Amino acid sequence: MNSTHRATKLLSAAAIGLMGSLAWAGPITTAGQAAVLDIREAGSQSLRITLRPFEFKGEFPEGPVLPKREYPSPALSLRYLKMPANAEVAGLMVDVQTDPLRIVVSRKDGSVVQSLTFGETGEIAFTLDDQPVLGLGEGGPSPAQGVDWHTAPVEFDRRGHLDPMEPHWGRGAYGSRNPVALLAGTGGWGLYFNFPWGQVDLSQLRVGRYIPIKPIDPTRARQTFGNQGQQLGKGLPPPASFVPGLVDLFVFDARDPAVFMKDVATISGPAVMPPKWALGYMQSHRTLENDAQMLGIIDTFRAKRLPIDAVIYLGTGFTPRGWNKQQPSFDFNPAVFKNDPAKVLESMHQRNVKVALHMVPWDRDRLPTLQGSIPPAAGEAVDASHIAEYWKQHVALVKTGVDAWWPDEGDWFDLFERFKRHQLYYEGPISTQPDRRPWSLHRNGHLGIARWGGWMWSGDTDSSWKTLETQIAVGINHSLSVGPYWGTDLGGFFSSPELTGELYARWFQFAAFCPSFRAHGRTWMMRLPWSWGMDKLGPVEDEVKGSSGPPLLSELNNAAIEPIVRRYDELRYQLLSYNYTLAWQARDTGVPFMRALWLHYPNDPKARGIGNEYLWGRDLLIAPVFENGATTRELYLPEGTWYDWWSGKKGTGGMITRGVDLATMPIYVRAGAIIPIDPIRQYTAEKSKDPLTIRIYRGADGDYTLYEDDGESLAYLHGDAVQTHFQWDDKAAVLTIGRHKESPAATVQGTRMLRIEILPEGKTKNVELSDETAKLDFSHE
Repeated sequence: MNSTHRATKLLSAAAIGLMGSLAWAGPITTAGQAAVLDIREAGSQSLRITLRPFEFKGEFPEGPVLPKREYPSPALSLRYLKMPANAEVAGLMVDVQTDPLRIVVSRKDGSVVQSLTFGETGEIAFTLDDQPVLGLGEGGPSPAQGVDWHTAPVEFDRRGHLDPMEPHWGRGAYGSRNPVALLAGTGGWGLYFNFPWGQVDLSQLRVGRYIPIKPIDPTRARQTFGNQGQQLGKGLPPPASFVPGLVDLFVFDARDPAVFMKDVATISGPAVMPPKWALGYMQSHRTLENDAQMLGIIDTFRAKRLPIDAVIYLGTGFTPRGWNKQQPSFDFNPAVFKNDPAKVLESMHQRNVKVALHMVPWDRDRLPTLQGSIPPAAGEAVDASHIAEYWKQHVALVKTGVDAWWPDEGDWFDLFERFKRHQLYYEGPISTQPDRRPWSLHRNGHLGIARWGGWMWSGDTDSSWKTLETQIAVGINHSLSVGPYWGTDLGGFFSSPELTGELYARWFQFAAFCPSFRAHGRTWMMRLPWSWGMDKLGPVEDEVKGSSGPPLLSELNNAAIEPIVRRYDELRYQLLSYNYTLAWQARDTGVPFMRALWLHYPNDPKARGIGNEYLWGRDLLIAPVFENGATTRELYLPEGTWYDWWSGKKGTGGMITRGVDLATMPIYVRAGAIIPIDPIRQYTAEKSKDPLTIRIYRGADGDYTLYEDDGESLAYLHGDAVQTHFQWDDKAAVLTIGRHKESPAATVQGTRMLRIEILPEGKTKNVELSDETAKLDFSHE
């Protein structure tokens, strides 16, 4: 077949119709090679642009981020271009120009979503407007940027510098950096570059750039890319996703952020539902005395009526006496477990807590490159590198009673292995306990891990007020560009004299409104809710070089902290049904728990750039207090009517100053909100005779769907769930309630009692809910 005939065969019908006889003039090239440009639909308002050298075999780059799925045929498939080509793709208008290659994506009203210019070296220039750019993964400035986090403003808006996009273990205020080349332009656009070896330059006012880089120094390559980078640095064959000139990117119309988030979830895979217990409080432990102490701490939680759902134990080596022998090890530490570990764990289960164990990669750098799936797929080589083989070493611990995992470290893993590790701790537990949802907590991740559970924490941060402030912005950006399941070491990991009862209480308040609600840190007993009322610090660990020391003894004997902590611990459990529905919303719509104000108020210029407060779901606004000795908190309420959660006082949108004492973190509720309020439980599975309260905040019409399933099995994947829809007509003061099953096989709960509460009037009514639609009239009450 001659080259002319071959080119004709590869042109799409759409491209032939658009360009006709001019299709032969002006070849499309990349990295000095003849190339093909494909543009196709990716989501409801997004498209995928692939520019690949002619010799590249395959339709898309290979990589772990995007699950395999069928994409539509290209609306445009071009190899030659002299005159502009155009087409409509996913409701967007696409214009392709050449010399240089340029793609303009517009809406039907003529407004431009993005303009992309492709350089021959693989660099891609894109348009920046004057609005904040969010996303770009977890963490703040890279160490390579030379930012002093002690003095620099908190980074929320990502504009203003070149980001080397280097993943790294980190401490300080921002913690670990897990970069993701997903940009959320609050002016109404989004970009995702599906080839992680590159830098994002947002240092200029009007033009951003994505700059592919090829590592040549083995040391830097190892730091940046893990094992894959080490191979590139040694001159070994690069992976498919590092073919020079190969470009794969997504353009999103983000004028409606909800559509943007749904399209991101569509390309990266839907989040799986967590076990319900994972939304409860978790207490981490470090230096252990013995199993009696471990059980005694759980008993103290129960005696003090402090709700808790899980205990987490660190491994030996990371602390002098952990749950196991010297890490990495799968054997219980006989110096700690004086009794049979299975009986100890059973005693914990009888106290209604789950048990999670800290692990590090077996044999560390000697661990072969992780590969495979569980169960192994046809053709996979099941050897020491296969995740099914590695999982086998965990099975005895599962049979002993271990419920969940904390796979620490792995910072040296490349992107492929990081995904494999998430997959390992999702598929592995299911292979051993087939109808039980797994849970694991990781320090490394990327967009797409939510389909394997994908829980992350922000790494080993310092205990400081600046850290608490930065973590708000870190959590929001993580939620936009990595996944919905995120949290911090409550109180900060590296203790310091800044760690006081006040800082601990403020951090606890914030953590109660993070998906992962977990306390952990050095000098670990100061992370126990009652610790600030004690007169001793407990085991004081040697801090790393540069740390300023443990908390001050003068801060102890503070009886005021425990009641404040209990208040927010209980509030977390009162919002259990609300929070569990947020997990379902993350799966169903792609919208996370922690939401930038921009997600629901995209037309509010003020809201777009605010990174020190956030929405918890659609209806609650959370404004953490992060200043030492604060008596007021300045915050912004978007347009509309808002209720103060604590006082019930109504207010309107705008900047406000809210007085605060140590017991108060400002929380506001949107008028029209319908909020389920659970009875206070001591653990998520505790039965209660009290009804679920449905609280309605008047002032606007309301619409809310409550999601419920069994909270522990995989039956939800087959539709075994019930949704209850509430619709509030504010003018008529009528509430309509209807319940439906996701599938005919769904388990129906039967008749249940609900308590309806109308605010601000305080009217209440009990209703017995069945499968029939109910209408409640509050106009005459």
